[in-house]
Amino acid sequence: MCFEVAMDANKTQIRSAIQSLFKIKVEDVRTTTTAGKLRRRGKYAGYRSDWKKAYVKLKAGQKMPEYAEI
Repeated sequence: MCFEVAMDANKTQIRSAIQSLFKIKVEDVRTTTTAGKLRRRGKYAGYRSDWKKAYVKLKAGQKMPEYAEI
């Protein structure tokens, strides 16, 4: 599963948040920081904000609920 997370969140914080929100066990968390793209509007140019993505692997036998209400 993939989640957009806060830039200052570390792997242990992401793991505990996912486990408490969805009541599932997490095996592994991998993160990547994605740089914002250059966007143009006519003659004006600017960059989108950078953002962080977390890939979460569940333990064997666990599955994500069909609906996720946060």
